[in-house]
Amino acid sequence: MHPQDAPPAHRTTTTERGSFCLACCDCGWSGPARRSRDRARTDAAAHAAAPAPRDGAAVRQ
Repeated sequence: MHPQDAPPAHRTTTTERGSFCLACCDCGWSGPARRSRDRARTDAAAHAAAPAPRDGAAVRQ
């Protein structure tokens, strides 16, 4: 596989909604709302470390 053929890296952010924080990714994934910012960041790190879904696989939003 050539570097240009590699799937794009997941870029995650955390977003606050009221007293909750959730992780979001450029691929469309979003984690559950958490009261703990640290737990939302952990969700984002786990998502970024997971292998990319195969073509046709559903992305949880």
